[in-house]
Amino acid sequence: MLLVLTVVTGLVDAVSYLALGHVFVANMTGNVVFLGFALAGAPGLSATASLAALAAFLLGALAGGRLCEVLPGHRGRLLVVSTVVQAALLAGGTALAALAGYTADPVRYPLIGLLGFAMGLQNAVVRHLRVPDLTTTVLTMTITALAADRSGTRRLASAVWMFGGALLGAVLVLHADVPAALGLALALLAAVAILTDRASRPHSGQDGPGGPAPAWTAPEGGS
Repeated sequence: MLLVLTVVTGLVDAVSYLALGHVFVANMTGNVVFLGFALAGAPGLSATASLAALAAFLLGALAGGRLCEVLPGHRGRLLVVSTVVQAALLAGGTALAALAGYTADPVRYPLIGLLGFAMGLQNAVVRHLRVPDLTTTVLTMTITALAADRSGTRRLASAVWMFGGALLGAVLVLHADVPAALGLALALLAAVAILTDRASRPHSGQDGPGGPAPAWTAPEGGS
């Protein structure tokens, strides 16, 4: 499920960078760097857009942290709820881009806000889940660990899946349109929510009738 969310990250960052004015909505390291470049007068970059993305991401992370506090006991339920919220935000962004376009500032900034909030929420929840080597967004330390430790199937998969999402998103933005890229991201989020809900439902087994699915009830990093 987290690898699919990593593809979503690549898709939405392709949309934001290529169509919303060279700004990231998931990669906040890039936005901080872009903000510095923009303030120094580098052409093609907007300090306002970078600040908007940072603010939206922070608000999303705040909401994600609150959601983790409200749903602390079941990882599957937390992932389902957060993904449904993300899907709703992307649905709003997809509809906005399809109906009003995405190049004018009155539309561009709400899109940055919706996507940034969604990615902040995702990051906060994934951080709470604590699945080793799967952050869905940050790859610098993942790639460093892959080279330094010379091991880690998850690390390699994380980089490959994000690359795939970015490539697919760029193809859709450049050769189709923004709503198509956002629509694909929305479909992937819906699939994650549905599959996670099914996989994490109570089952009959060693825990007895109606017992919880063990893999979804305890953080992997602590088991």
